[in-house]
Amino acid sequence: MKNLFLTAALVIALSFNASANTVTETTTTNTTIHQEKEYKRIDGSEVSQEALQNISKKYGGYSMDEAYVAADGEYKLVLSKDGQKVTALFTAAGEFVKEA
Repeated sequence: MKNLFLTAALVIALSFNASANTVTETTTTNTTIHQEKEYKRIDGSEVSQEALQNISKKYGGYSMDEAYVAADGEYKLVLSKDGQKVTALFTAAGEFVKEA
């Protein structure tokens, strides 16, 4: 009888415990804003000599058709070689960022 009472109490306790568990679902929303930089057209001679030296390491033999600069000093250059044009972005120091 004592075992029956303990078994019944255990079953009741487990059922309360099972019903007391709750699941919480959280939803997070991320928003990404992409803002295009504004570049101002400049003369190719206005690109710093340090930057030109670094740029020529990656694009030796290319000629500069157009040059632009952003407010943060980043350069956007249109380069050509053998009739092929490439638009490349460089930091103010002439470090390669990416081809656009």
